[in-house]
Amino acid sequence: MPTYTVTYSNTKLSAIQMEGIAQAITKTHNECTGANTYFAQVIFQETPSGKHFMGGKPVQDSQIFLHGQIRAGRPPELKEKLILAMREALIKSSGLSKDQIWIYIVDLIPAQMIEYGEILPLSGKENEWFASLSSDLQAKLKALEK
Repeated sequence: MPTYTVTYSNTKLSAIQMEGIAQAITKTHNECTGANTYFAQVIFQETPSGKHFMGGKPVQDSQIFLHGQIRAGRPPELKEKLILAMREALIKSSGLSKDQIWIYIVDLIPAQMIEYGEILPLSGKENEWFASLSSDLQAKLKALEK
C-alpha cells in the first residue's frame, strides 16, 4: 500500500513521463507519510478517445486523474499535504495545468488488505511487519528501496 492509479484522457504520456510520474508519486508518498517506497505501486490507464464524459458531454481537453488508495489512520493535515504535493508532481511531470489534474485519496483499513502475501500493518508498524517476512522477500523489498 499505497496503490495509485493514474488515468489520463486526451493526452499522451511517454514512457519517460510515466516513469517520472511514478517516481514522483513514490517519493512524495514516502516523504509525506514515512512509508517505505516498496509499498508504493503506480498503475497507468489511458482513457480511449470518446470514452470520457463530464456533465454528459465528451471531454475534449487533457485530464489526469490520480486515484490513491492508502492505509487509514493518518491525520487530515498530512493528507492535504500529500494531495497538494501530488498535484505539483503531476503538473511538473505532465505539463498540464492544475485545473486539469484531479486527485482522490481513499483510506483503507490495513486489516482489510494483503500485500506480498501478508495482512498489512497499521501505519508506524512497518518494521515489525517487515521482520515477519521471509528473508527472500525481505531481500526483494530492500532491492526496491534502492
